[in-house]
Amino acid sequence: MDWLNNFVRPKIRALVQKTEVPDNLWEKCPSCGQMIFQRELDENSRVCPHCGHHMRLDVVTRLKMLFDEGSYKTIDLPKPPLDPLKFRDRKRYSDRMKEAQAKTGRQDAIIVAHGTIGGHKTVIAAFDFSFMGGSMGIAVGEALVAAGRLAVAEDAALLAIPASGGARMQEGILSLMQMPRSIIAVEMVKEKGLPYIVLLTDPTTGGVTASFAMLGDIHIAEPGAVIGFAGARVIAETIREQLPVGFQRAEYLQEHGMVDMVVPRKEMRDTLTRVLGLLRNKRPTPRIAPPAAQASASR
Repeated sequence: MDWLNNFVRPKIRALVQKTEVPDNLWEKCPSCGQMIFQRELDENSRVCPHCGHHMRLDVVTRLKMLFDEGSYKTIDLPKPPLDPLKFRDRKRYSDRMKEAQAKTGRQDAIIVAHGTIGGHKTVIAAFDFSFMGGSMGIAVGEALVAAGRLAVAEDAALLAIPASGGARMQEGILSLMQMPRSIIAVEMVKEKGLPYIVLLTDPTTGGVTASFAMLGDIHIAEPGAVIGFAGARVIAETIREQLPVGFQRAEYLQEHGMVDMVVPRKEMRDTLTRVLGLLRNKRPTPRIAPPAAQASASR
């Protein structure tokens, strides 16, 4: 009977057994509803090939896309108190932090990296939305100040890339204090005459929008990104009016003067290279010849 167990039964089992298909092989576009092969989506920088919808992008992938040859260095950030208010809702804040750290492999919702973009020295402070919705707490405030100091020390431009739901409620008033601290970081860079650029991604909301995210020399946004302070539903219920179509989207803000450019993801690095070149390569002021020299030259 060994031939039945060793040969016949495995053959029958192979015929009737269902082949396991990975759950993440396909992804549905939240805009047009088309199913997209995961590899095709990644190759297209997580932009839907059917409708152009820009999906959220992993922070490490974004940094590799922006820096020259995908090469950059990160800096160690200060470690603030883990749970300063001993906050608890459905679970302890300390437990939420540990879960987020295990999930992302990061200490908090921001990375500070430095390298070059188009040959121009640049410091990037990029948010990771997968870490508690990119919320801004003490650690994020410390990181933004560190990014500002690094930009000054390196004589580099500062590029902030927010992707955040706003201030972190588990840190209460301490998280709101990071709003003025982030502005101090921006002012350090501007006082040295260095460029400060903001790349607004989906979503940029709450206290992040109300502080450093709207203080850039240039504001660039990805297509369709949600940018605002309070949620659209809250605003509609407060003013009891229907909001315009596309309200709080990047294109709407550009039309109303809040955003300078809306740039597709694939064109972002070239655009940043051009902007940094214009801001860093300052041409000398033309010298005006005295009237006597002008007269002699005309003879």
